[in-house]
Amino acid sequence: MTIAEATPDFEEGMDRADRAFLGHPKGLGYLAFVEGCERFSYYSMQTLLVLYMVKYLLLPEHASGVIGLEWLRGWYGGIDGQPFASKIFGDYTSLVYLTPIAGGFIADRWLGRRATLIAGGLIMAIGHFLMAFEGAFLFALLALIVGVGLFKGNIASQVGELYKPDDLRRAMAFQIFYIAINVSVIAAPLISGTLGEKVGWHWGFGTAGVVMVIGLILYIMAGPWLPADNRPAKGAAAKASEPMSRQDWLRVVAVLTLVPVMAVALLTNQEIFNAYLVWADQHFQLTFFGETLPTSWMITIDATASFSMLAAVAAFYVWYGKRHREPDELGKMIIGSVFTIAGGLCLVMAAATQGDGKIGLFWPVMFHLLNSIGFAHILPVSLALFTKLAPKALNATIVGIYYLAFFGANKIVGEVGTWYSSMPTTSFWLFHVATAAVGLVAFILFKLFLAKRLIGGPGKHVS
Repeated sequence: MTIAEATPDFEEGMDRADRAFLGHPKGLGYLAFVEGCERFSYYSMQTLLVLYMVKYLLLPEHASGVIGLEWLRGWYGGIDGQPFASKIFGDYTSLVYLTPIAGGFIADRWLGRRATLIAGGLIMAIGHFLMAFEGAFLFALLALIVGVGLFKGNIASQVGELYKPDDLRRAMAFQIFYIAINVSVIAAPLISGTLGEKVGWHWGFGTAGVVMVIGLILYIMAGPWLPADNRPAKGAAAKASEPMSRQDWLRVVAVLTLVPVMAVALLTNQEIFNAYLVWADQHFQLTFFGETLPTSWMITIDATASFSMLAAVAAFYVWYGKRHREPDELGKMIIGSVFTIAGGLCLVMAAATQGDGKIGLFWPVMFHLLNSIGFAHILPVSLALFTKLAPKALNATIVGIYYLAFFGANKIVGEVGTWYSSMPTTSFWLFHVATAAVGLVAFILFKLFLAKRLIGGPGKHVS
C-alpha cells in the first residue's frame, strides 16, 4: 500500500536523557504527529482524486470552468472521462516522487531543511484549499506537487538526528514514526473520504488542508525540541567523497537496472488508487442494510491489511529465523512477487465471476490480504537491498534513486489505467498479474546471476 518514507540520518544525536515521549525524545513525538498530519492530507487527496474527477469534475457541466483543462486534454491527445482522469492521476502521483530530489537539494544547498519544510507545508495547505475552487484544480495539483517535494524527506532526516549513533532507541524511533504514517493512511479515507463522498467533495479536500495547517503549526511549535537546522554557511566547502571502486560502479549499474524492474513490479499495488477505485465504485457490493458505504473505505481496508501484514511478516521471520535460515532480501522479494501474483488473480476471479450483479467483497478482500503480504516482502525489503548495494560515497543518492521506482510505477499506472474503460476487466487485471510475473522473473535472474557477485563478494558494503 504505502511504505515508511523515513530514511535514517546518522549524524551526531541529541541528549539521550530526553525520554519525554514514550521513552524517546520529545521531538520524536512532534515529528511523528507532523508527519502523520502531512500523510493524512496527502492520502486524503490521493484517495479522493480519481473519484472526484470521474464522478464530478470532468463531467461537461463542470469541466468547462477548469482553467487550463482543455489545453491539458489536447496535450493528452483529446481523451475524456476515466482515461483522462487516469492520465492526470498518473502525472500527479509520479511527480510527487520526483520533486523531493529538488526539495532535498534546496534544503542542503540554500534554505536548510526547516525553512524548506515550512515552505512545503504552506504550499501543500494552499493546494488543498485551492481544491475548493473548481477552476483552480490544475493550480491546486501543481501546488501539491511542489509542496510535497519541499516537505518530503526533510522531516524524516530529523528523526535520526535526535539520537547519538550508538543509541539503541533509534530503530524503535523509526517504527514509531512509521506507525504515525500508517495510522494516517488508515484514517484519511474514513474521515476525508467519507466527507468528500457523502457531504461534498470540497469538504474532504478542505479537511486535508486543515490537518496540514495543524501539522505545520505543530512543527513550528516543536522548534526547541528538534535538531539544529542544516542550513549551509555561505561559502561552505563541499565534503570530499570517497573514491568509487569498480565493484562500487557495478553496484550502481545493478541499482539502476532494478529501478525499472521495481516500477513494473509495483503496478498492481499502485493501481489501487486509480482504476481499482473506479471499478469498485461501479461494480462492488458496497450497500449494507440500505446504507451505501463510501468507495474510499476500500483504501482503509487496504491500509489496515498492509499495516497488519507488515507486523505479521516481521513476526513470522523472527520466529522462522530461530529455526531455519531466513531468506535474504532478494529471496523475500521473490516470495513477495508470488503473493502479488496471487492477489492479482483474485481480481481476475472477481471480474470473471461477477455475472449480472455486483461483486461481493470476498475476492477484493482476499486481494488486499495477499497483495499486502507481497507488499511486506517487497517494499521495505527492497529499500534495504538498495542501501546494501549502495557505495558508501553515494548512499543518500541511491536512496533518492530508489524512489524513482515509484515515479515510474505511478507514471505507468496513469497510462495503463486509461485502458480500463475499453478493455475487458478480466484482461485488464491479467495484465497486472503479468507485470508482477515480470518482476518475479527479474528478481530470480538477479539472484541467480548477479547477487552473489555484487553482495556476497569480498569487500561488500552494508549500510
